[in-house]
Amino acid sequence: MSSAIPVVLFALAGVLVGGAWSMHKQGAAKGAIGLVAVLAALAVGGGVLWLIPGDG
Repeated sequence: MSSAIPVVLFALAGVLVGGAWSMHKQGAAKGAIGLVAVLAALAVGGGVLWLIPGDG
């Protein structure tokens, strides 16, 4: 299960980026777009941090 978590986080980030782009194209409020974009960045960051080897 541990190796699947980064994949899930990157997939979630992709969905969120697509959602933010779609919201932008539809003229949504900038705050809502920013929130979705920040959530996507957090998902990518979490996926990357999960892949960094730790002490065990």
